[in-house]
Amino acid sequence: MYGLVIGLIILFCILLVLVVLAQNAKGGGLSSQFGGSSASNIIGVKKTGDLLEKLTWGFVIAIMVLTLSTNLMDSSSATNNSILDDAAKQAPPAAPSNSLGQPIEPADSVD
Repeated sequence: MYGLVIGLIILFCILLVLVVLAQNAKGGGLSSQFGGSSASNIIGVKKTGDLLEKLTWGFVIAIMVLTLSTNLMDSSSATNNSILDDAAKQAPPAAPSNSLGQPIEPADSVD
């Protein structure tokens, strides 16, 4: 299930890129790219802009929802934390070091 959601996110990202690239900020957009005036007679510049804007918002919302849902579905994150905690318990304590990464040796006490 997790892999399916990740696949959908990737698909929606690719489609979002294509939809954004099809838009033109100057108003030409998709209708001027495919057939010029004949395409604008069929679907029109205004309707094409509305469709592309709705698709853009739809893909953005879908990507956000799916991305947030992966956090809820990721049950392996709890096991990852316990593995890291176990590794921290088994590792020997690190010796203190200075800013150059050299170990600091304790100073001899002078009486």
